[in-house]
Amino acid sequence: MKKTLICLSTITLFLGGCASMDETQRHTATGASIGAVAGAVLGMATSSKSDRGKGAAIGAATGAALGGGGGYLWSKRMQEQKATMEQATQGTGVEVTQTGDNRLKLEIPSDISFDTGRYDVKPSMRPVLDRLASSLAQHAVTRVTIVGHTDSTGSDTVNNPLSVNRAAAVRDYMVPRGVASQRISIDGRGSREPVADNASAEGRAVNRRVEIFIAEEARSGN
Repeated sequence: MKKTLICLSTITLFLGGCASMDETQRHTATGASIGAVAGAVLGMATSSKSDRGKGAAIGAATGAALGGGGGYLWSKRMQEQKATMEQATQGTGVEVTQTGDNRLKLEIPSDISFDTGRYDVKPSMRPVLDRLASSLAQHAVTRVTIVGHTDSTGSDTVNNPLSVNRAAAVRDYMVPRGVASQRISIDGRGSREPVADNASAEGRAVNRRVEIFIAEEARSGN
């Protein structure tokens, strides 16, 4: 029990030092620390009374390794792509963010993406996709997920395939510009995930969007 308390106290002190870390380091450190706490508790629960201290220590180490690894890696390449896309989309209304699971997300609004009931890529979106395709071609290790959305106009019978077609249109635009189709997956959510109130024209316009997620899978040796 004493060893476990020492382990958990060390983790608490370590988290307290995260304020001096950058965003990427904080994500990794927090995941590792949470994993360590969970691992320590599990190690105690699954060990005999005489070996609980040892089990907690082993569990903490294992949990830290798993917690710190995560599913996706926020590497220097990802940070460079984020900076590139922030510069490329400045003033366009495209939102560029890092998600909680270390993916780069581009949210492209309707005023430069799609008109009501349509899935053809607008001319105003092409420069954004051109720059994105160029960046992706230089960082071939990343995977791309494109998700289409609609507003609530029409039925699911119309909206569900429309949202998939919007994602497919973005994919089909980028592939001839150097992004291998094997790297891209698409999905359509229809009108099921609104981010604004569909009761107004302004809200429906916000919901009529496409989201592009870029991720670098965590691998040993990175």
